[in-house]
Amino acid sequence: MNITEKILSSKAGHEVTPGEIIEIEVDLAMSHDGTSPPAIKTFEKIADRVWNPDKIAIVFDHNIPANTIGSAEFQKVCRDFIKKQNITKKYIHGEGICHQVLPEMGLVEPGKVIVGADSHTCTYGAFGAFSTGMGATDLAMVYATGKTWFMVPEAIKIEVTGELNPYIAPKDIILNIIGDIGIAGATYKTAEFTGESIEKMDVEGRMTMCNMAIEMGAKNGIMEANKEVINYICTRTAKRENELKIFKSDADADYEKELHFDINDLEPQIACPDDVDNVKDISKVESTTVDQCLIGSCTNGRLSDLKDAYEILKGRKINDDVRLLILPASREIYKQAMQLGYIEAFIDAGAIVCNPGCGPCLGGHMGVLSKGETCISTTNRNFKGRMGDSESSVYLANSKVVAASAVEGVITNPKNLM
Repeated sequence: MNITEKILSSKAGHEVTPGEIIEIEVDLAMSHDGTSPPAIKTFEKIADRVWNPDKIAIVFDHNIPANTIGSAEFQKVCRDFIKKQNITKKYIHGEGICHQVLPEMGLVEPGKVIVGADSHTCTYGAFGAFSTGMGATDLAMVYATGKTWFMVPEAIKIEVTGELNPYIAPKDIILNIIGDIGIAGATYKTAEFTGESIEKMDVEGRMTMCNMAIEMGAKNGIMEANKEVINYICTRTAKRENELKIFKSDADADYEKELHFDINDLEPQIACPDDVDNVKDISKVESTTVDQCLIGSCTNGRLSDLKDAYEILKGRKINDDVRLLILPASREIYKQAMQLGYIEAFIDAGAIVCNPGCGPCLGGHMGVLSKGETCISTTNRNFKGRMGDSESSVYLANSKVVAASAVEGVITNPKNLM
């Protein structure tokens, strides 16, 4: 059996098989200020009390602080619900993006089943958990019962070998994979990432890759917990390794297909408008003019991303025709970046440093694009109108590329500046 089948079997109480419909208990349910209100509205039609207020997390991250009357009203609905239901895991004061905050707070562990009303909930697969997004109505039923149903997914084994060069990052690996598989090539499948490159990858890189599993249609992305993950979890939860439920795929596990990717000669990868699988080597799109550059999001707003940007921006100025927005993924990361001098360097370079949150990624809060404008971003989606006007364009790249592009005013290979 593979790792996903083992986790679901553990929860179901019997050995599951792909295609089987199962109903299981969840360990954690999450929603944010954008998806909580519709889930709450449905929940209140079916139940008076949530199944377990200690297993629900609500995070304000999409429009924080509230930027419209509508978002303010949404957040009031959430606050009232939190008080009424005695929700203990509430992060409503700008702690950061849900997919960064939950692991930081020690709520994510290997072997857990985690659901969230956000498609990028698959991020937690980086820690060896089965995690997936769902709609608000499904989440309302979880809030009421603590259970949900799944069809056990087929699995695709994605082996990655080779070494990262100084100009690429895990973002380039996952973009390369999505470009090969396609935006619907893994629909309702488990994307299991393995291989020597994954085994050696740090926690932040793993989170980036699992975060974007949904961009090829996957039900979940997942990796076996390596030593770095185990150390991270033990630090955050105050548990010992032998207290964690770490599942590993069997050597003879069955997969629908097995794919191999060698990253040794990989160029920085760019997802071009208007689909995440429209991926090209940077050499094919260099010198494309940009109006806005964005470093942040649940995909690439972590400390390693800010460090990569710092190494490019320190002592330099951004182009006069470009605006650069930087949003750390959490308050913790923001504070670390301040202590390391990154924030000061960003401000000196001319960047606009914003509070932790999703904001520009979905065109909801700051950094909205006007007609005809182009942005290069470390975010996870570049659909038409994603960040503003339907006639604007979004390119996706790693933070080194985005920082270099901010300096030059055009899409730039960071090797030109490093």
